[in-house]
Amino acid sequence: EVQLVESGGGLVQPVVSLRLSCAASGFTFSSYAMSWYRQAPGKELELVAAITSTGKVTNYADSVKGRFTISRDNAKNTLYLQMNSLKPEDTAVYYCYTTRRNAWGQGTQVTVSS
Repeated sequence: EVQLVESGGGLVQPVVSLRLSCAASGFTFSSYAMSWYRQAPGKELELVAAITSTGKVTNYADSVKGRFTISRDNAKNTLYLQMNSLKPEDTAVYYCYTTRRNAWGQGTQVTVSS
């Protein structure tokens, strides 16, 4: 069974950093590209960042480029999202996703507020 479990969210003040993690199991993690999505209240699901299976190629939404970094540790079957210079508009539930059986994690809430 494919499982993705996110962690690391929380309530933080603007400018503070957070690192999200996504622990993967039930499939060959190193063979699949992975992505982070987010959904803010009342808004559509948004692709935040994506990374190839080897980690050599990454892509970002314009809204997070230069502030967020997606990475992975294939030895630990874990995907990461380093979020710096957080803004209130980054408030959302963040999900990791794999094309393996179109699996989603349960999401982790990130709230940026002073």
